[in-house]
Amino acid sequence: MEEMGLSPGKTAFADKTVAEIVSKQRLPKFVKIEQRFDLYSIADIRVAVEAALQRPGTLDAVKPGQRIALTAGSRGISNIIEILKSVADRIKEKGAYPFVIPAMGSHGGATAEGQLEVLSGYGITEESVGCPILSSMETVQIGVAENGKPVRIDKYASEADGIVLIGRIKAHTAFSGVIESGLTKMAVIGLGKQYGAEICHADGFGAMVDNLLSIGKTVLNSGKVLFGLGLIENAYDKTRSIHAVPAEKISEEEPALLLESKRWMPSIMFDSVDVLIVDEVGKNISGSGMDATITGTFSTPYASGGLEKQRVVVLDITDASHGNGMGLGVADFSVQRAFDKYDFEATYPNALTSTVMRPIKIPMILANDRLAVAAAIKTCNMIDYNNPRVVRIKNSLEIGEIMISEALIPEAKANPQIEIVGEEEELAFDSLGNLF
Repeated sequence: MEEMGLSPGKTAFADKTVAEIVSKQRLPKFVKIEQRFDLYSIADIRVAVEAALQRPGTLDAVKPGQRIALTAGSRGISNIIEILKSVADRIKEKGAYPFVIPAMGSHGGATAEGQLEVLSGYGITEESVGCPILSSMETVQIGVAENGKPVRIDKYASEADGIVLIGRIKAHTAFSGVIESGLTKMAVIGLGKQYGAEICHADGFGAMVDNLLSIGKTVLNSGKVLFGLGLIENAYDKTRSIHAVPAEKISEEEPALLLESKRWMPSIMFDSVDVLIVDEVGKNISGSGMDATITGTFSTPYASGGLEKQRVVVLDITDASHGNGMGLGVADFSVQRAFDKYDFEATYPNALTSTVMRPIKIPMILANDRLAVAAAIKTCNMIDYNNPRVVRIKNSLEIGEIMISEALIPEAKANPQIEIVGEEEELAFDSLGNLF
């Protein structure tokens, strides 16, 4: 019992019997490695934004006296404060009046206050971006899509003279297609608030691309959207390129930008492992809590790829996720502290809107990290239990440096993109059985 970090008293989710079952499982030694990806990133964000906005049909579409809505989403996007402020400043230089709206579907608990809190958690405030932030869940219908679905957008955006879509372009974790996460999705689900998210998700992720294209066409052709600013990041979550695209060109150009984004995606450089340990999940990391294109933890059958593994352990939920436990459900094992942070009110609206239940389910909850890792290894099938293949990552965004078990060292040494940067050592647990 004491070896597993358990006190003699009762524990919430792991009693003496559970500890005795898993305590016999040996935990391997680990070593830190560095995975090498392309390092290029933009050195001066303001200069890059200003250069992008030189494209005809973008900033020059803004006229003096106009009120211009800028979208801000619920993802943790590199340099987003400086990007928003740079766009707002340029719009003010044109004699117009920018303001920011939360554009995040049902996130933030599907409330205006919750969405403001999400932005504030990223440091996006009226002071930091230099313009007002107007938050509402009310939407206004602006048309009907070719597929017959009503098209609605944020009330404040509908009242503006123009909208600038600002968002990261990248692979989605629940569907694949010519467009995934990006400007069109921001126009449809971001601007559409809870209503837009619900109407797109009602047909399931198998129909998501068709819905985004159909509804997106209506939004982009409405005359409300002036242009988009698509952001592409490198494998280290740093801004790699910024692309200003006139509204009428977004449908044409976004597929190529998605392919460009996928070119620079990171990966876990092993074909398969027995166990993946994820220190933290959160909405600031991915809409699904962790990026399934990295971890292979897909919630639907409409996307695939990432790491092949038998078991997943999730150890915590980020503070920036504000209790949204999305992603915990794709794990096989988690721990008490993560469960304690799980806020049903902050999480359930997202799942009810998306109609995807797996990410919000509760995995087996154990008292501490040692038990969870041991249980994951023990429940794998047909592996070398004395020498399991295990990868440990902080989260799915930060995979430049990761930990691997000793069984993976030969593969790491054979890969020129991997450098072993530490010594083999036992996992270090505190007196409660949790990893340092």
